[in-house]
Amino acid sequence: MAVTKAITKCVPYVNSSSKVDKWDIEMTYKNDSEGDSTYYTSTFNITVPQLDDDGNANFTLKAKGSWSNANLVAICPVSQWDAIFASQVDSVITNPPVQSTPDQAFSVPS
Repeated sequence: MAVTKAITKCVPYVNSSSKVDKWDIEMTYKNDSEGDSTYYTSTFNITVPQLDDDGNANFTLKAKGSWSNANLVAICPVSQWDAIFASQVDSVITNPPVQSTPDQAFSVPS
C-alpha cells in the first residue's frame, strides 16, 4: 500500500498584529494511484486555534509567510488521521464486506 498525504488547503486567520492565530487545514490521503484497483482517497479537515480550550498554545504566533509545510503538518493530528485512513482502506479495499446475493430459486420448505 503506497500511501501519500499532502496538505491540499490552508487558510490562515491573521490578527491585527499580522500574526496567524488560527488555521483551517485540509489534508488529502491517497492509497496507490488513480485507476489502480487499490486506489482510495480521503480528506481530513481541522481548525487549529493558537490556544486550546485550556489556554495552552497549539503553536507560536508568527506571520503567515513564516510557516512551512512541516510547521503546518506538525499542528495536525496526523497519527490519528493515519489510523483512520488505514482503517478505511482496510474496510473498503483490503477486507471489503462480503456481498450477499439473492437466491431467487429458493422454495419455502413444506
